[in-house]
Amino acid sequence: MVLFIFDTATTLNGFLADKNHSLDWLFAVEGGDAPTDELYPSKARVLVEGSHTYEWVLKQEQLLENPKRWGELYGDKITFVFSSRDLPVPEGADVRLLRGSVADALPEICAAAAEAAAGEPAVAGSPVPQVWIVGGGDLAGQFYDAGVLDRIAVSVAPATLPGGAPLLPRRIDPAKLRLESARAVGQFARLEYGVIRD
Repeated sequence: MVLFIFDTATTLNGFLADKNHSLDWLFAVEGGDAPTDELYPSKARVLVEGSHTYEWVLKQEQLLENPKRWGELYGDKITFVFSSRDLPVPEGADVRLLRGSVADALPEICAAAAEAAAGEPAVAGSPVPQVWIVGGGDLAGQFYDAGVLDRIAVSVAPATLPGGAPLLPRRIDPAKLRLESARAVGQFARLEYGVIRD
């Protein structure tokens, strides 16, 4: 079993990025540029993201010019990137490019999560392997459509944008979500919902 978590920061009015796919607004929030473990699934060993998120991070952090920075940010985590294009990969980074549907990619993602968990020390009661869906919102929606999304965690920031990439462009009925926690973490309102699978 693998736990799929969509965990992201959003503006107060529900945008992940601005119209230029930039996250500069997030880094302007106190704590937004260096989130604590309370603001993301720190135990996830596998990340999944779309090409806009991946390319923005490459450029923002200058990861192609300074590939050692990748290790500082992600360690040895496996990162899957959904893209219809060939994209550059920083030297030494475990980045795996995916084409096609989320449903078709699930076996490969689950195998990677099991592989990553196998490398962790065995502890009684260890949690199931976690996959962190970093972004974007439509990609997370595709995991929901595939029936595998388990949790939605949102860090709501004190910022608004006039437009951009929406948080989760899907209809999810209230009967499908259960509030698990709501708390303040620094300048963020942290909301965590369990997703009820069919």
